[in-house]
Amino acid sequence: MTFTTRPELCGTFGMVASTHWIASAVGMRLLEAGGTAFDAAAAAGFVLNVVEPHLNGPLGDMPAIIRVSGEAPTVICGQGVAPAGATIDHYRAQGLDMIPGSGLLSTVVPGAFDAWMLMLRDHGRTSLRAVMEPAIHYARHGHPVLPRVAATIAAQAEFFAAEWPTSAAVWMPGGRVPAPGSVFCNPDLAIFWERLVTEAEAETGRVAQCEAARRIFAEGFVADAIDGVVRDAEVMDGLGARRKGVLT
Repeated sequence: MTFTTRPELCGTFGMVASTHWIASAVGMRLLEAGGTAFDAAAAAGFVLNVVEPHLNGPLGDMPAIIRVSGEAPTVICGQGVAPAGATIDHYRAQGLDMIPGSGLLSTVVPGAFDAWMLMLRDHGRTSLRAVMEPAIHYARHGHPVLPRVAATIAAQAEFFAAEWPTSAAVWMPGGRVPAPGSVFCNPDLAIFWERLVTEAEAETGRVAQCEAARRIFAEGFVADAIDGVVRDAEVMDGLGARRKGVLT
């Protein structure tokens, strides 16, 4: 057998691979419970938002190449587009000839959540709550912090404390960087997802709930919260200045 730095994955019922063991286990759980590959992928993806926050999150991107048996591959382009207000003239008026690498002016329209919901709506089988419950659980009750996550938070600790205090409150509870392997909870994320799922459950049926979740995210309390932050805050960005964003 040829040596590889990644273990060969084999199975007779189904297989799930991700960058974190908890996410992979959650995906396999969805398959074993009768879900489709798309249910498993979404459940694993939402768990990755919790356990690998340095790489992805609920306001991120989610481009996917998917294939249903017997059909041609298709693409779900969950990549965030630029806000309507992100014009060249606006950035030049700010004295910029480059978009900052971080901060509110580099913020795009979130694409990941809507992409997951489209995938579940068209190709899922289990309920929205069943897909999102594992992520809600690990956000609420905690998970072991990866060394890479702890190191990433540590590298930003002074900046968070000085410039992004709401980030400091989330990632440095009690003012301390979490130790590798310690149990880390993100209760605000659990509350956010629980509210979203509960509001979506006002609709009857899986497809209607996926559509309701999309609507709540884009037009409901999630959109209101994003708009409130971007409209009012001046946040230090990657070019060393405090600027407001243009996402509404």
